[in-house]
Amino acid sequence: MTNSLTYLYNVYRQQLDFFNSGATKGYEFRRAQLQQLKSCIKKNEAAILEALQKDLNKSAFEGYVTEIGTVYEEINFALKNLRKWMKPKRVNTPLPLMPSSSRIYSEPLGVVLIIAPWNYPLQLNLSPLVAAIAAGNTVILKPSELAVNTEALLIRLIAENFDPAYISVTTIDGPTMSNSFIKTNTLGHIVYTGGEAVGKIIMAAAAEQLTPVTLELGGKSPCIITKSAKLDNAANKVAWSKFTNAGQTCVAPDYLLVHSLVYDRFIGKLKDAIVKMYGNDAEENPEYPRIINTTHTERIIALIEKEKLLYGGNYNVASRYIEPTVLSENETGSAIMRAEIFGPLLPVFKYESEQDIVNIVSENKNPLALYIYGEDQKEIDFVIEKIPFGGGCINNGLIHVGNVHLPFGGIGSSGIGAYHGQYGFERLSHKKAVMRTATWFDIPVLYPPFKNKLKWVKKLIK
Repeated sequence: MTNSLTYLYNVYRQQLDFFNSGATKGYEFRRAQLQQLKSCIKKNEAAILEALQKDLNKSAFEGYVTEIGTVYEEINFALKNLRKWMKPKRVNTPLPLMPSSSRIYSEPLGVVLIIAPWNYPLQLNLSPLVAAIAAGNTVILKPSELAVNTEALLIRLIAENFDPAYISVTTIDGPTMSNSFIKTNTLGHIVYTGGEAVGKIIMAAAAEQLTPVTLELGGKSPCIITKSAKLDNAANKVAWSKFTNAGQTCVAPDYLLVHSLVYDRFIGKLKDAIVKMYGNDAEENPEYPRIINTTHTERIIALIEKEKLLYGGNYNVASRYIEPTVLSENETGSAIMRAEIFGPLLPVFKYESEQDIVNIVSENKNPLALYIYGEDQKEIDFVIEKIPFGGGCINNGLIHVGNVHLPFGGIGSSGIGAYHGQYGFERLSHKKAVMRTATWFDIPVLYPPFKNKLKWVKKLIK
């Protein structure tokens, strides 16, 4: 049983033996496994899209673009570059250390544990899996039990296509995973995507064995509409980036900061954009997603203050529906601003100066993402230089996450470490430093006795 601790221990031991055999380290093996993963997804696209629709009411378009397509991009990029990534990299050697040459070898870490959330239940399991395969590791996947249909599908697909001694899925509960398994086993690495509170628990458990971690934790990501923004474009991009997956996206704009000079016009255009994308009644739109379960639906609804409504506010708990909702906000300490919303509510602040932006964002430091819309480069440079954040976009939203050439990760409370593309390969590899010295010449200055030698060292190192 995949939810048995005994099963998990057995899988771990099998994977450790398989890894130690060296079977995962060769280029041809890694390439073949990446191709197998892609083939598996290709053959099961319809089943994947059906599972995503059942779990989150994702349309086929949104499911393909945000889940399947992003994984294809990761696989294709890894296949194209894997040989180059694996090749030892020659680096410079200082003159005092001659005659030597220096290289860095990328070495796999061992058994990698991937703990994924429910909001992108395919992508956030398989994107880090691609990195782990490319880096030459074995993998234990822990999907979220909340995305029931996608979890069941992943269990089947992985079991049918990969030896459990190489890649396996566990459904063991979170507390058992942290308190029993992570604390007592020497894992090569843990990749966790989810909330900050659980991230702290996993990091504390990992510390018992000094297991390295990558934590993608989210946070309150600001979106800034400057007075120089092209408002029609900004409204479309904000509506799309916020209400994709009904706001259940770790890098979704969590709140807006709109300059007072364009506030009224922008709010009007944002309302128009929402209606254009989802209709006057989004509940009747078959392409508008649903909240993952009733508990999360009720949590989000509790944040709606009717006196602050600018648009929306309707909901249906039974069908897990919450309308795209825009609210006016002026308190950084309000309930909606104390934690990541992770739903289709968008509070909007009005600001006057660049310092207002810094003051408001500093109440929720180190966001995972930041977005700024505008044409004034000085304003853009000010925000990028003054505010620490994981990653983001200028005049767009979300799309930086889809660029395999960019690292994806947080800073401070929004995460530790980054992956995607080569950054995932690097993150799940150890950089082994090796220096080779020629034997045709020996430098006696390094050996005792040291009398009269310091002056020669100072000539070389000063």
